[in-house]
Amino acid sequence: MTKNELGKRIFELSNIKGEFLLRSGVTSNEYFDKYLFESPPDILKAVAESMSKLLPPKTDALAGLELGGVPLATMLSQITGIPALFIRKAAKDYGTCKLAEGGDVKGRRLVIIEDVVTSGGQIIKSVAELRTLGAVISDVLCVIDREAGGQDNLVGEKLRLHALFTMSELKRLGAAA
Repeated sequence: MTKNELGKRIFELSNIKGEFLLRSGVTSNEYFDKYLFESPPDILKAVAESMSKLLPPKTDALAGLELGGVPLATMLSQITGIPALFIRKAAKDYGTCKLAEGGDVKGRRLVIIEDVVTSGGQIIKSVAELRTLGAVISDVLCVIDREAGGQDNLVGEKLRLHALFTMSELKRLGAAA
């Protein structure tokens, strides 16, 4: 599947019209439901194969953010052989009380894996906590950049955003279908 074909499929599967409150607090009349493009195994695999081309060299582990980043990091790990970690929004207050599951982060070069980036707020929060634990993080990989300030916010935290698609790119591909 070409990247353009994949973009058309993601648009067809997951673009929903209505009124949606985003995590950033902004209301949008358009939403990309990540679960609708992460659920079909063939699309999830195609997304991960395409994302693998955007990974920076010398990545020690893929840090999938709860919840949408976890299936992406898992499939990307299967394709690349790079270990996956699963990052909670907040450390558990019971059991092992960990923020990052699946291995230690100290001294490791992590790439944050996310589904859709709007403001980047959760990424910034998670990266700050992971850096406190000793992780080295400079890159974020996502499927969709909503082009709503996330990239600029991440740059302010010394993070590079690598998006498989921008929202305007998906809309263009969807309109062409």
